[in-house]
Amino acid sequence: MRLRLLLRAGAVLSAAALVLTGVVAAPAQAAVGQITGFGGKCVDVAAASSANGTAIQLYTCNGTNAQQWTTGQGQTIRALGKCLDVAAASTANGTRVQLYDCNGSAAQNWTPQSDGTLRALGKCLDATGNSSADGTPLQIWDCFAGANQRWTLPTGGGNPDPGNPSKFPGTPYLYLGWGSPPSATSIMSQTGVRSFTMAFILSGGGCVPRWDGSRPLTGGTDQSTINAIKAAGGQVQISFGGWSGNKLGPNCSTPAAFAGAVQQVINAHGPNVVDFDVENTDEMGNYTVQDRILNGLKIVKQNNPNIKIVVTIGTSQSGPAGAEARFLQQARALNVPIDNYTLMPFNFGASSIYNATVSASEGLKNQLKSLWGYTDAQAYARMGISGMNGYSDNSEVTTVATWTQIRDWAKARGLGRLAFWSVNRDRPCSGGLNDTCSGVAQANWDFTRITAGF
Repeated sequence: MRLRLLLRAGAVLSAAALVLTGVVAAPAQAAVGQITGFGGKCVDVAAASSANGTAIQLYTCNGTNAQQWTTGQGQTIRALGKCLDVAAASTANGTRVQLYDCNGSAAQNWTPQSDGTLRALGKCLDATGNSSADGTPLQIWDCFAGANQRWTLPTGGGNPDPGNPSKFPGTPYLYLGWGSPPSATSIMSQTGVRSFTMAFILSGGGCVPRWDGSRPLTGGTDQSTINAIKAAGGQVQISFGGWSGNKLGPNCSTPAAFAGAVQQVINAHGPNVVDFDVENTDEMGNYTVQDRILNGLKIVKQNNPNIKIVVTIGTSQSGPAGAEARFLQQARALNVPIDNYTLMPFNFGASSIYNATVSASEGLKNQLKSLWGYTDAQAYARMGISGMNGYSDNSEVTTVATWTQIRDWAKARGLGRLAFWSVNRDRPCSGGLNDTCSGVAQANWDFTRITAGF
C-alpha cells in the first residue's frame, strides 16, 4: 500500500435516441451513444482507428467504442477523441466523410434538421449508393431527405446504456493536488470522456469538508474545473475519503454531522454522484466509523434522492472479505440505499490482473445476491470496478489491452460503473509506478479513451 498512500491520499498527498425535430443547432448538453441510419445500421469508425482520415461507414450496431458518438460540444460530432469531418472541406457531391482532429472548421459543423437530415457545408450526410450493407461509406450529397439521409442521434448525457438505468458513464479519477493534472476539458475533447470523479474531499479540521483537507471547497481550482466540465456538457462525481489523509468519517461525531458535511459539498458543486472511498483502519477497519458513514449515507439519500451514492472498497481476489464483507453486511442490516458498490481489484500481487478482477467481481456479485436477494443481472447493475492503470502499488501491471478486456467484460455483464486511478497517470513512461504516468507503453490518454467507451 506504500504508493497507494502517494497516489490516492487526499491531504497527505435519454434513455432513448431521439429523431430530431425542429431546425436546431446541436444539443447544448453532451449526449453520447449510437447514431443510427439506413437499414437500422450504425455510423461507425472503420476498424475503430483514431488515425486522421479514417473512413466513416455504416455497420451493424455492436456497442463498440467506434460507434459511440458525442454531440453537444459545439456543433461537432465526436468519436475516439476526434471529429466527424468532410474531407478537404469540399462541397462536391460524393465527398467522403472521415475522422479527423477537431479544428473548429465548417467541415466539422453539423446541424440536425427537422426532416432527420444532418447537414454540413450545405449538404447532407448520405449513405453511398443508397446501400445499407456493412462497410457502406458515408459521404455528403445534395439534400433530398431520403431514407439514406435520415439519422437518429443520441440524447441525454447521463447514461450511455438506456437498458441499464443504474449505469454511469465511464468516470476516471482526476486529482488536482499533484501529478501535473491535465485540463479536464482538453481530455474531454481528445478522448470523448464526459465524466470525472474528482478526488478527494477530506477534513479541513473537525467535520469541515475541504479539497484534500486544505483547498477551499469553493472559489479555487477544484470549483473552476468542475464548472468547466459542466459547461462542456460533462458530469462530475465527487469522492470522499481515500487511502490516507484526515477524513470526515472519524472526525464527524454523528451520522447527521457526517451527512451535513457531505451536504455542503453537494450544495457547492451539484454532483451527479457522490463516491465514498472507504479504506484503511481509520474508516473501513473501525466498525464504529463504518456504521457512522453508513447511517450518514441514509440521511444523504433521503435529502438528495436524485443523487447516486457509490461506495468504493477494497477486496480480496475472491471478493470482499473481513472488514469489507462486514461493511456490505451492515449496509444490508441498516438498509442503506447504496446505488453502486465499486471494487478496487488490485494490490493482490496477482499474475493476471484481468483474472483477479473477474474473480473479485464475481465474489461481490454473489455476496450482493445473498444479502439483497438480487438476480445476477440486478447485482451486476449495482457493481463497479475501479482499476489502477499501468503499475499498481504491488507491481501488478494493467496494460491498455488488459484494461480494454476488463471494460468489455464489465460492459457484457452490465456493470454500472467503471473508473480508474487516475487521469493524471494516463501517460506513457517506463520504470514502474509514477504519479504522472502509468509505467507502461501507451499513447497519452489511452486508458481514458477506453473508459469513455464504457
